[in-house]
Amino acid sequence: MATVIIPTPLRKFTNNTARLEVRAGTIQDTVNELTQNFPDLKKHLLDEGGSIRSYVNIFVGNNDIRDLQQEHTAVKEDTVISIVPAIAGGAPDQLFTKEELARYNRHIIIPGFGMEAQEKLKKAKVLVIGSGGLGSPVLLYLAAAGVGTLGIVDFDVVDDSNLQRQVLFGIDEIGKPKVEAARRRLAALNPHIKLNIYNTHINSQNALDIVKDYDVIADGTDNFPTRYLVNDAAVLLGKPNIYASIFQFEGQVSVFNYTDASGNTGPNYRDLYPTPPPPGLVPSCAEGGVLGVLPGIIGSLQALEVIKVITGVGETLSGRFYIFDALNFESRTFNIKRREDNPINGKNPTITALIDYEQFCGMRAVEEKPLKEITAKELYDWQVRGEKFQLIDVREPHEFDIVNIGGELIPLATVADNAGRIDTQQHVVIHCKMGGRSAKAIRELEEKFGFTNLYNLKGGILSYIDEVQPELTKY
Repeated sequence: MATVIIPTPLRKFTNNTARLEVRAGTIQDTVNELTQNFPDLKKHLLDEGGSIRSYVNIFVGNNDIRDLQQEHTAVKEDTVISIVPAIAGGAPDQLFTKEELARYNRHIIIPGFGMEAQEKLKKAKVLVIGSGGLGSPVLLYLAAAGVGTLGIVDFDVVDDSNLQRQVLFGIDEIGKPKVEAARRRLAALNPHIKLNIYNTHINSQNALDIVKDYDVIADGTDNFPTRYLVNDAAVLLGKPNIYASIFQFEGQVSVFNYTDASGNTGPNYRDLYPTPPPPGLVPSCAEGGVLGVLPGIIGSLQALEVIKVITGVGETLSGRFYIFDALNFESRTFNIKRREDNPINGKNPTITALIDYEQFCGMRAVEEKPLKEITAKELYDWQVRGEKFQLIDVREPHEFDIVNIGGELIPLATVADNAGRIDTQQHVVIHCKMGGRSAKAIRELEEKFGFTNLYNLKGGILSYIDEVQPELTKY
């Protein structure tokens, strides 16, 4: 028997049956059997002359019968036949082309999803902030699903270290702006969608102007200032914010600031984390690492929540916080609620406009004196001239084993305990992978022990490799 998928508008004529079994033969045989078993269906499928109505499309598998043998198209035992009529008073091709109907057929034939949900996707505008590890799967799946307009915000360029997890990009894109590379890849995946790119750093000055034109925000950022910025912009503008985060083997997903059908707005990021952790406590993925497949898992869940928010299909993660541990393959879901002391939409909000988020996250304290820095080329000049200095590497042992430039290994967590190993009479250059951990080490040494001879290697060992020894291994 072949299977016929009855669309939602016609199910009232088939006793609310979504799937019917019919004898194999031809499409004409199928239509005749349907109209005989359900007489009220006939006038909606056939015109006065007995032909299939022009506003009814019939697909065999993914193919329109108009591209096959029309009503004489053969129907086999395992054939899936989809009837796709126009709804809301318009012809299907006013919103979807024939190619789009074939492309989205697997969505359209899902009971409870159908054409209505696909139309919502087509009309939706989603802003994805960050096109890296999380943004890559989010953008790929939203584009493939048929979200009508995708905005992409990113100011970075593709680096070879990205390719381990950022599946939007290939080796030919290295050195190119991520947003431009993403647009090319997504346009090749689905030419029926609109792509807007913002090759800029989103900040307090431009965030509201960018976010305001979109229905849903997907947060794929990798630092706390931008995460709080995105949350606050979404709350101030009344936009749902689909959140995800990854680190090493663990991922998190939730839906923030979502207003349900009853008009109730769920919690936002500040309800979960009222304040950020101290700078340096939680390293970025660039410093702490991330299992390459994890962003694909978590980003796919994030894309799923975007689709649910847009279509209204299923139950979103609003008010719930999902955590996935890839090492143990365990997941937990916690309930979260709105807090009356939330500074942006609590009982007595104190934030009514976007603020300085770097200062809020403690990443730019004006009272801190600037660190002395040395560039990779300046360090190389010291080495060539035979200058006397001590080189300290504050990375972890496994990083040191991958690549090192001859420094003395003192991991960041042990710096204070090993202060006696650090020279106080000559220049000391301290480095890590990118410059963040070494800066923290220098501040700790200066504050606790009064060092005045410490220099931070700007850009860390990665800059040294780029500018001095490109033959060394990057990671």
